Amino acid sequence: MKTIDLTTGQVQRVIVALALPLVGSSLLQFTYSLVDMFWVGALGSDAVASIGAASFYIMLGQAIQSLLVVGAGIKVSQAVGQRDQALIQRYVRAGGRMNLGLGLSFVVLLILFGQTLIGFLNMNAPDVERLAYSYLLVSAPMLVFSFFNLLFARLFSAYGNTTTAMRINATGVTLNMILSPLFIYPLGLGVVGAGLATLVANIVMFGFFWHRARALFDWEETIAPNRTDYKEIVRLGFPMATQRVLFTVISIFLARMIGSYGTEAIAAQRIGLQIESIAYMMIGGLNGAIASYTGQNIGARQIERVHEGYRVTTRLGVMYTGLITLIFLFMPDILIELFVDDPRTIDIGASYLRIIGVSLIFASLEMIGNGYFSGLGLPKIPATISIIFTVARIPLALVLEPYLGIDAIWWSIAISSIVKGLVSAIYVRLTKKEVTSLAEAI
Repeated sequence: MKTIDLTTGQVQRVIVALALPLVGSSLLQFTYSLVDMFWVGALGSDAVASIGAASFYIMLGQAIQSLLVVGAGIKVSQAVGQRDQALIQRYVRAGGRMNLGLGLSFVVLLILFGQTLIGFLNMNAPDVERLAYSYLLVSAPMLVFSFFNLLFARLFSAYGNTTTAMRINATGVTLNMILSPLFIYPLGLGVVGAGLATLVANIVMFGFFWHRARALFDWEETIAPNRTDYKEIVRLGFPMATQRVLFTVISIFLARMIGSYGTEAIAAQRIGLQIESIAYMMIGGLNGAIASYTGQNIGARQIERVHEGYRVTTRLGVMYTGLITLIFLFMPDILIELFVDDPRTIDIGASYLRIIGVSLIFASLEMIGNGYFSGLGLPKIPATISIIFTVARIPLALVLEPYLGIDAIWWSIAISSIVKGLVSAIYVRLTKKEVTSLAEAI
């Protein structure tokens, strides 16, 4: 286990080297998601819809937990740039303690109120709601381990060490891919089997992360976080967590609208989201890379490298998402047909991919901007942009729905993503001169 210095070397080479393991982790997760969707899809649209419904609340938990992932990630990456080992350990410990409390609290919430939360989606399908709640019950304890896995991966990235997280994720994904079909079919557990496979995989991943973290962070038991450390993590993580929670809540409200079109519509969106993650596995890797890269370089006061890093990362993101856009526009039906054979589900899913494909380049601008501003310690900027235009999705969908039907929901998502990407790019230019003063203040 080693720390990688991101403040020296050719910028594009550093960004790519940092991003590739993150992309590799996303690719592994994407591969698993597709394989899992294939096995679950064979059970029918109701099974896909049940996992899709439960997944909204799993995403909500991860959105809330981003409060700690983002805040701790920013402070640790900046402390690494400053070469302050004591400060690093204080923030790591503070993030870990809050993470445990949050994870246990959310598990209790899902167990006690899971049926009510599933019912809110207005699916009007008792069998689907029952399956969704069963899946949610299995997934609830999984979130405790998943929370720590996400936190450890972000902290390793702050050190410039993304390869270790990729290897651990590879182990978990491989195990999940082996266990999922075994639990679903030979053991006859169906949807619950898919949830159990994910739970086991996350427990194993947590064990590996914990072991490697003990070596990386070089623990000294005499160093403990103070109240200010907790406040700083929350202060920096709160804007982005608010953004992500709101994004998920809006998605839940939109899912309620989608549910009125039947379980086929929910299944179609679930499949569409999985295929859409083809784009986000690269964008997500670039987001994590630019956040860690910017954090270290701003901590080391390497101003020009900060600006060059953003330019390089944006160029890579636009090139990749442009290619995915072409695929979504010209062959969406073929992609959806890989998972289901229901004609209505295929039709709705193909329309989803076409419309969302139009916005992918702009989505890359937004996510790269998020990482850039997070690394600078300015998470309020992307959070504000996201909150304003994500909230606009609901009224926009309601206005368009009488004319476009379910496509109005897809267009509300696409239009808001386009606007968020453009505004984020503009703000990067407007705040360029402030980077120097930020570096001096650290």
